[in-house]
Amino acid sequence: MIGKNKKHFYQMISSSDLLLEAEQALLPIFSGIDTQVKKNLKKVLTAFRDRKVGVQHFSSVSGYGHDDLGRETLDRVFADVMNAEAAAVRIQFVSGTHAIACALFGVLRPGDEMLAVAGAPYDTLEEVIGTRGSSQGSLREFNIEYRQLNLTTEGEINWEALSTAVKDRTRLVLIQRSCGYSWRKSLSIEDIERIVKLVKQQNPNTVCFVDNCYGEFIETVEPTAVGADLMAGSLIKNPGGTIVTAGGYVAGKADLVELATCRLTAPGIGSRGGATLNQNRLLFQGLFLAPQMVGEAIKGSHLIAYVFDKLGYPVSPDPWSTRRDTIQSIQLGNAEKLIAFCQAIQQHSPIDSYVVPVPAQMPGYEIKLVMAGGTFIDGSTSEFSADGPLREPYIAFCQGGTHWTHIAIALEAAIEAVTSYQ
Repeated sequence: MIGKNKKHFYQMISSSDLLLEAEQALLPIFSGIDTQVKKNLKKVLTAFRDRKVGVQHFSSVSGYGHDDLGRETLDRVFADVMNAEAAAVRIQFVSGTHAIACALFGVLRPGDEMLAVAGAPYDTLEEVIGTRGSSQGSLREFNIEYRQLNLTTEGEINWEALSTAVKDRTRLVLIQRSCGYSWRKSLSIEDIERIVKLVKQQNPNTVCFVDNCYGEFIETVEPTAVGADLMAGSLIKNPGGTIVTAGGYVAGKADLVELATCRLTAPGIGSRGGATLNQNRLLFQGLFLAPQMVGEAIKGSHLIAYVFDKLGYPVSPDPWSTRRDTIQSIQLGNAEKLIAFCQAIQQHSPIDSYVVPVPAQMPGYEIKLVMAGGTFIDGSTSEFSADGPLREPYIAFCQGGTHWTHIAIALEAAIEAVTSYQ
């Protein structure tokens, strides 16, 4: 009843007044985010200076991509920023899922076991692992075993089970940092550090691999700075700074990065191949912009959480919690509200605002999704977007944002669209 009463009360206030209230209430949090952006940007600038980045690194080579000075320097800069031994930043990774798959196939061998410690992985990894689909060359088809530690009923890591879960044959532990399409807290760097320590206590040879999608620059250190052996992510998410047109990365221990790139290219070629096709400037500039863009997205997520919490909808994370990724979830309760929410976001996007999103099947997903993505780069979730699977409890997942004021404008329309359904 409390939630319903609160929802009724705030429906009597205009959406613009509610947004103004939210902006004023969140000012201290926004100030803290700006401080964190400054720390991350200093880290990027230090790496650029230490590696003597200059305009000569913007040129590219064609064909095989041999001796690409810009690409090689960017790899070193990226590794420095991530506090990793090595990194490979490549436009040839078609998505975060592709970068993750290359890492998994690079490290794992027939007879090995992979253990997922944060519950079920993101939907697009199901066919990579082999828990869904067949005859496409999944890990399972290569006789790689898969085991999963489910989360507790509170949606937390099962620390007790994890303390004894790692076996001699457990070659790799999969740590998914972001909540994905699950109603759970995303992992903090502190959580990841604790997982790594527990795993290494049981088997020092087990590779701790982090799916770092949506997590870059959320905190002032990355998983590789707290013991993770390898991580991967997408350049059309956080580290591309909203301007990189395609690609992904792997970072971590040098031998493991090389194994992953041998799956991207071929054994014997590994990280030494892959033309950057005149994208070097964008890759460098995207990394420079990334801390600021992530900061704007975090501000937007607080704003979304504040107003929908006031309207009586369950939100994760709550308005006052420290962010662990750039995803903000809202439990809308029915399909009509989810579709209306996404359509309102699309109408206030810079690109394809006239398009009306409808639920549809998407490659890599088992269930229909509704997606609002009026972005300059197709599929970019570092730009503001929203989507959700058509299944109970009908959660809208919002990501990214180039500036929080755009999110506020789109959110005003989304509030009115959702509250029109009683």
